[in-house]
Amino acid sequence: MTNPQIAIREFSFTNDYDRMLAFWRSIEKGMNVGRSDTPQEIQKKIERDPDLFLVAEMDKEIIGTIIGAFDGRRGHIYHLAVHKNFRGRGVGEMLLTEVENRLQAKGCLKCLLHVLDDNTAAIEFYKHRGWRLAKEDIVFAKEFSP
Repeated sequence: MTNPQIAIREFSFTNDYDRMLAFWRSIEKGMNVGRSDTPQEIQKKIERDPDLFLVAEMDKEIIGTIIGAFDGRRGHIYHLAVHKNFRGRGVGEMLLTEVENRLQAKGCLKCLLHVLDDNTAAIEFYKHRGWRLAKEDIVFAKEFSP
């Protein structure tokens, strides 16, 4: 699905960081802003693979984001968020499709997607687009001290 009024482009730290952070904080469910979202951490992210950090923009306003990552073997997707006034218009699908295409172009064969377990709308969104719950994978997390 395409919408000529919506532009998908790569994230620009200088132009987008503050606006993106405010956007993420405005998301009412399914988005956690944490230590990995500080300016220093986002800088590290875009130094590694800037082509996988995308924003959707309309009338110079950020209306969606997605972060993809590729470690050379597996892909990861997280922070897919769409402004509540633009949900159901294909923005999330545009962002997801673009990151999937970019990951595949890098040689990615398998991708994991991070979604909070209580975000049922997002879970259904991903299922509808061919993603499945990987019950065989148990994901562990560990926070490291600074």
